[in-house]
Formats: sequence, C-alpha cells, structure tokens
Amino acid sequence: MGSLIGLLLKKGVPKKISTTVIQGVALCTIYIGIAGLTKDSNIILIIISIVIGGFIGELIDIDNLLQKLGDKIGDKFKSKNAKISEGFVTASLLFCVGSMAIVGSLESGLEGNNKILFAKSMLDCITSIIFTSSLGIGVMLSSVSVLIYQGIITIAAFALKAILIQSVITNMTAVGSLLIIGLGFNLLDITKIKIANLLPAVFIPVFYQLFLNLMK
Repeated sequence: MGSLIGLLLKKGVPKKISTTVIQGVALCTIYIGIAGLTKDSNIILIIISIVIGGFIGELIDIDNLLQKLGDKIGDKFKSKNAKISEGFVTASLLFCVGSMAIVGSLESGLEGNNKILFAKSMLDCITSIIFTSSLGIGVMLSSVSVLIYQGIITIAAFALKAILIQSVITNMTAVGSLLIIGLGFNLLDITKIKIANLLPAVFIPVFYQLFLNLMK
C-alpha cells in the first residue's frame, strides 16, 4: 500500500525534495540502528559474528546475487532505470535487517505474538511511500524479500525455542542494528558497505548458543 501511494506521488515530487527526504530517512535509519544497541549485548560475540558472517557472505556473495535479481526484475519491467535494482536491494535490506524484523519474527514464532510485526508493517508502509517516490517500483518488489526473510525466522524460532534465550535475541538484535547503521551510511553515500554480505552475521549468535548447549 505504501509503495502504491509512493508511485502516485513520484511524478509530483521534485528531485531535490526526494533527495533531501532520502537523506533524512538515512539519518533516521542510523538512529534506529543506534537505538537497537544495548549494553547487555556481548561485544566479543558481536565482533566474531560480523567477521564470520562477512566471511560466509562474501563466499556466497549475497550482495551480487541480490543485484542480479534486481537487474532481472528490471529487465522484466523492460526498464533501463537502474533505480529498480537499487530500490529493490536497498528496501529489502532496510526492511529485513532491523531489530523489529528480527525480534518481531522471533516473538511471532516463540509466543504467537505479532504486535511488533504489526507495528513494523505500519512503519514500513510510511517508509515505502518515501522510498518509492524516489526509487520507484523496486521498493514494492522488496515485499517478497520481507515475506521470505521474516517467514524463515518465524518458522525457525518455533523449531528452536530451547536455543533462542534472551541473550541470543539480544545479540542477534545488536548485530542487525549494526547493519542498519551501515545501511544508513550507505544511503548518505558516506560508505559502500556490502550490507547483504554481512547478513549471515545476524544468525551466528544462534549457532554460538547451540555450540554452548552441546558442550554442556
């Protein structure tokens, strides 16, 4: 719904306004990432998760796979506008790696509580209006990525209730929040971090807890 509204607004929004708005959203993205970091998180585990996750992500080259998928989508729409790919990749990452996506999906799988996911959907709606007005239909197509990502976490949470204790959730959220901060920097063109290649880092705390359980 947000993307449809954004498409309607797209023609009436001057480029300088959309650029400024995107920069504002980038600053909000960085704030959301910082807000997701807590003193209860395990700093050493977060560093290890980023290193191992980055190694795995580069081997798979998730960033390149997403870019190729975005380009194929652009070809399907017979558009030469690179923003379809950019919109798809950027929105997919923004909507997937945030703390609300992780914690909300975990609570849905563990407790059947969907309140966080419902709140997230409202925030995503507002964000997608802004992004679609600047980046186009690629943002709308990211809804498929959100469905798959949050669906997998929800199903996995239901199957791994014994492992997903509070400390694991806290550390997963902290890693996801760091990726959100990096995405904000990318939106401001300060950095060109391959956030997608760091996505596996979010799940390393789960394997760490599984290892601890096996050692007991």
